[in-house]
Amino acid sequence: MRKLRTTQAQSLSYGERPADGEADGLLVLHHGRGSDERDLLGLADVLDPERRLHVVTPRAPLTFAGAPGYHWYAVPRVGYPDPDTFQRGFAALGTFHDELWQRTGISPARTVLGGFSQGATMSYAIGLSGARPTPAGLLIFSGFVPVVTGWSPDPDSVRGLPMYVTHGRADPVMEIAFARRARDLMTEGGAAIEYHESDAGHLIDPVHLPGARAWLSARLPEVSATAARR
Repeated sequence: MRKLRTTQAQSLSYGERPADGEADGLLVLHHGRGSDERDLLGLADVLDPERRLHVVTPRAPLTFAGAPGYHWYAVPRVGYPDPDTFQRGFAALGTFHDELWQRTGISPARTVLGGFSQGATMSYAIGLSGARPTPAGLLIFSGFVPVVTGWSPDPDSVRGLPMYVTHGRADPVMEIAFARRARDLMTEGGAAIEYHESDAGHLIDPVHLPGARAWLSARLPEVSATAARR
């Protein structure tokens, strides 16, 4: 049964869909600008229909006057987050992940980070920082690698990391050039990136979901093997 909870057990509110039985791994999906923890929870059964993963969807910590919903950072210019609010969002999300790993007993090496739009950007940011544990993979829908003071991709985190990246060529919010820059940057850094475009706008194009599901399923034997060695 799908669960959605607002709780004080962790530093951020979150939605949650447990696995059936013991989880093979953890999937954390970060929502886009102006949304909340309910937005991507429905993807849990789409991406993991066999319910092998524990899926969690945190709510971003920031709100802004005149802007609905919740935000990971302020946007003075697309591609270039406001440094102060970016650091606040980054710190809050890092604390949430640490609490989540402790609560579930599922390690970073068995965790895939993903998201849409701002949430995809935060997945890049926290997954590739070098100051944070490197996850099992990144699942990126319509995001970009941020250019922001105080953060840059860590080469050791990028090298060999599995990534599934999708973007729409008709995206009016984050133009396709951002995705192509991320693809090139990650490829040059040695990431194991699977990259896809479609004619969609700023959304998660359903045409990409079967591929994302297959990619995620292929990660499960890897995360299960990691668990068995521990």
